[in-house]
Amino acid sequence: MIALDAFTGQTAVVTGGTRGIGRATTLALLERGARVHATWTGNEAAARALSDEAARFEGRLALHRFDVSDEAAVERFWGDLESAPDGVQILVNNAGIRRDQIVGTLKRDDWDAVLDVNLTGSFLMAKQAVRAMLPRKYGRIVFVTSPSAHHGFAGQANYAASKAGQIGLMRSLAREVGKRKITVNCLSPGFVETELLADLPEEARAEHRKMVPIGRFATPEEIAHAALFLCTREASYVHGTVLEVHGGL
Repeated sequence: MIALDAFTGQTAVVTGGTRGIGRATTLALLERGARVHATWTGNEAAARALSDEAARFEGRLALHRFDVSDEAAVERFWGDLESAPDGVQILVNNAGIRRDQIVGTLKRDDWDAVLDVNLTGSFLMAKQAVRAMLPRKYGRIVFVTSPSAHHGFAGQANYAASKAGQIGLMRSLAREVGKRKITVNCLSPGFVETELLADLPEEARAEHRKMVPIGRFATPEEIAHAALFLCTREASYVHGTVLEVHGGL
């Protein structure tokens, strides 16, 4: 069990932090004392709902609307955070999109969009996070990847490539910053009850469910708990690895 005050005095950034796994992670960090900057792009209703729910945390949540693949927007965001008195200790790179299609008919625009958000966005956010964390010699960076990075799934070549790229990025970055007490890891959830699955036909959902030995999809809260573990001070020797939370997939 992660203590309710585990992140008191710390500041976290969660990309894609208003829906699904990101929303659950944002709320879990708030519940354990953190200040959280959650980013979002397109779903204003979800952002508003999260803001309403987080009112009980007395101003410790800030919402920021921008595209993580927009380098100028990312730099402005981190520039605004420079005034944070104790810096930023945590980055959870969760923002991601899917545009599924088999390779033979996959449009270049859909390839580029998925790689831009999932991989380039992770790079841009991690780059600025490292710059903020290095002077203080402490930090926790988590990339939310996917089993598709290893297995591949038909119709998800762009998504699988972006998620495999996150793992390569994580491992290189881990070698660069480990001696500065900044840990860098990937969290690899399996099938999770989020909007990314909601648009699948029920037949496809049933087939995916059969693949999971536990026999069900994860809840966002179950994945958020694993993300929080990687962000704790106690996880100081968990570095350069992929934590798989997929029900035995």
